[in-house]
Amino acid sequence: MEDSEFEDVLDDWFIESLKTYKDLHVYQLEGPTQVIEWTSGKSVCVAGYHQSKNEILELRLPLKLLADENKGLCAERDFKVIHGGFTDGPVRRLKHIPGTKCVVTNDGMNSDLQLWELGGDDSDVIRRTGSVKGKKRRSDEEERAAKEETDVLHGGRSDDVQLTDLESGRSLYDLATDSADPLSSLQFLSDDVFLAGCSNGNVYVADTRSPAAPQLCPPPAPPGGGSVLWWCDASAGSEPSGCRLVRLSACGQAVVSDLRRGGGGGGGGAVVSRARLDVGTRRCGLDDVRVSWAPALNDCVSVSGFSGSVRIYDASVWRSEHQQEVEPLFEHRGHSVSSQQSDDDDDVPVFITAHVWHPERPRTLLSAASDGSVHVWDWVDQSAAGGC
Repeated sequence: MEDSEFEDVLDDWFIESLKTYKDLHVYQLEGPTQVIEWTSGKSVCVAGYHQSKNEILELRLPLKLLADENKGLCAERDFKVIHGGFTDGPVRRLKHIPGTKCVVTNDGMNSDLQLWELGGDDSDVIRRTGSVKGKKRRSDEEERAAKEETDVLHGGRSDDVQLTDLESGRSLYDLATDSADPLSSLQFLSDDVFLAGCSNGNVYVADTRSPAAPQLCPPPAPPGGGSVLWWCDASAGSEPSGCRLVRLSACGQAVVSDLRRGGGGGGGGAVVSRARLDVGTRRCGLDDVRVSWAPALNDCVSVSGFSGSVRIYDASVWRSEHQQEVEPLFEHRGHSVSSQQSDDDDDVPVFITAHVWHPERPRTLLSAASDGSVHVWDWVDQSAAGGC
């Protein structure tokens, strides 16, 4: 793209953003990150994933973003590093243990977990404090991790998921399945119930208090048959059985299931709505795509990884019978627009590496891209139909 053309595109997007964003802040890391993890409502952890030495940082969000009134009087408008350190390998997964200054990471090369302390009252250094041994598995499958109090749930396949006590390193629970499918998601639904989403679309719901076999929720058949990658996320609810499950396939098939209703095939999760999303032509791996329910905004689902944008959809308008193509409610294109590309055939377009919703602010998200940029943005819903 010529310089003048790029400047015109950037100017047009900047003018558009004045109407479409309540807030938009930009930060540049030394290298890209695949992890954005909340450590509080005002701070996040990020870390690089190069094969050699990487930074691991805790960043405080811009104070201007967090100010409810008199934003113009707020002096600090930028991200601020509050704790930092280095890791000798890549960080592919990172989880914060609630109520502590501890984070758990995995490098994607083996099943072990690394434990870190986010500084202290007299230190701004993030330091390594220990490790947790995982089950042996193939090295090309990354470890997923979810947290619950001082225990950590981790695994890379459906047959090696385990709940481990961080203090003793003792295994508290093992997921009993007959399959060995790579995982795309691993998350707690309550204190004792968790979800394990597989790359083939199967979802297991297990209760760590019960020796009973986990509940299996199989995916619907993809259009045209054949195998396809799936990603998933479950909405938060007062009861695990009331959680809604959204699954997205590599061919753009989006499906919402209700775990309270039977779905046939011996498993739960009847399909309650579906849609077809435009996922483009980029070939994505299992770790590239993120699909996530908004925690503080009804029926909104965010999707990233297929391109250089984060798209937000209103799932309340999806139909139960016909899979119609739907347009996003909002699209954050800031990463791709602000990254100038030349006409060199070797250039790879910028794509989103991670995104997360703010746990309490309804329309605030953070997103990171392959060029090392990190954005925090609060979007404006201009939909005449209401919806979200």
